[in-house]
Amino acid sequence: MEWSLTHFWLILALALSLAELTSGVLLLLALGVAAALTALVASLGASFEWQLVAMGVLSGILVPVAILWIRPRFSPKGVAYGTTGTGVEHGKLYHSQLRDFDGTTGIEVNGDFYRLKLVDGSSPELPEGTPVVFETFDGTTAIVHLAHPNKEQ
Repeated sequence: MEWSLTHFWLILALALSLAELTSGVLLLLALGVAAALTALVASLGASFEWQLVAMGVLSGILVPVAILWIRPRFSPKGVAYGTTGTGVEHGKLYHSQLRDFDGTTGIEVNGDFYRLKLVDGSSPELPEGTPVVFETFDGTTAIVHLAHPNKEQ
């Protein structure tokens, strides 16, 4: 069997699509689809220069479409990925939780569990459901203060 540029583009498309499984950003999948469509251009007999142009144009179209239009439809509603730690949580009321496997006290922010530490530096064992107000992060530890019992924030 003789290898051609069509085979090259198909192998590249497969490799990029498989690599997408490790990233989940849809960038590599968009490039894989662009490579597969470029294989179609190659099978029609276009020169290598036109194949490169096709890959560039298709990538320029498919990458923004995948990231700006398709990816948001796969994200759950109400979760602002990429905002944790930017300060948007400051002042929000959370309720303490106990982690199952070791009983550590923490809070859940955007689906992730963070250990608790009070503003004074102590790490008390708070009962589950204790209202706390988030202040900031110190690494992977959430710095909080106890919420006023009569005041919901």
